[in-house]
Amino acid sequence: MAMSDAQRAERAETALLAGAAPDVATALKDWLARLGHERRLSPKTREAYARDMLGFLGHLARHLGERPDLAAFSALAPRDVRAVIAAKRAEGIEPRTQMRFLAAARSFGRHLEREGLGKVGALTAVRAPRIARTLPRPVSVADAKKLADPDSRAGEARDGWVLQRDAAVLALLYGSGLRISEALGLMRRDMPAPGEGDHITVTGKGGKTRMVPVLPGVLDAIAGYAAACPFQLEPGGPLFRGEKGGPLSPRIVQRVVEQLRGGLGLPDTATPHALRHSFATHLLARGGDLRSIQELLGHASLSTTQIYAAVDASALMASWRAAHPRARLGDGKGG
Repeated sequence: MAMSDAQRAERAETALLAGAAPDVATALKDWLARLGHERRLSPKTREAYARDMLGFLGHLARHLGERPDLAAFSALAPRDVRAVIAAKRAEGIEPRTQMRFLAAARSFGRHLEREGLGKVGALTAVRAPRIARTLPRPVSVADAKKLADPDSRAGEARDGWVLQRDAAVLALLYGSGLRISEALGLMRRDMPAPGEGDHITVTGKGGKTRMVPVLPGVLDAIAGYAAACPFQLEPGGPLFRGEKGGPLSPRIVQRVVEQLRGGLGLPDTATPHALRHSFATHLLARGGDLRSIQELLGHASLSTTQIYAAVDASALMASWRAAHPRARLGDGKGG
């Protein structure tokens, strides 16, 4: 039986505490509790923090020659932190993951300072690894529709309600710009019936809620799935169910898209999250303003949303190069 996010978080936290010096383990336990209760981070995010901190502590222990206690933390020099980052780099770990390790350690360091357990200035004195900002890769409007069309999987030896469920989830990701976790976190009561409403409230990162519109076609797809689902969809239960009746796993959705892109001839960048990128990019291309798209996506910062403007400009230039006579003739050529 698959573990829930909460169970995975608990396992990661247990491993972290077991490998730490006693006084550090006590501080870590309080830090993780603060992340969950005060900052309202999801179990999945807490699991990531615990795993990153476990990796940081492991490399730091190898560097120092012993498990660091709180006194050793306070005595850290910038060169010690750089040694940990360098060890991760030597393993071939990408800069984004290196930055996560450092971010987890900094968060723990701030906790120690708040609790009067020491100051770890070395963590902030070290510059975070530079990350090359890559543009999202949306799929085209036509391909997004194909991914959310149950007919794209006609002939598969699967129950009809499963095909309807998968199509409804993908239609929701593209039609409302949701993350997988947000879509699969919906309760049955969260989704209005066709004709009874045109928006839903979703819970995003950090437990923040936002209102997003739902297209009539998406509501119809979800209603069709709900009617065909062999399990009783209780108002307070998950909207999307797995084949055994439990909550639908994100991995199942990812697997469905992997199969679909093979049949549709789509690149590996066509993922469930690419449908969210497509939602934003296609809205922008049709005149949507960045502030509104920011609110719909649930981005805390407008700078995060602004990357879609670069995507739109990139697509515009690609179209120009493909269609403009002088562009096709090359620089300095043509009449």
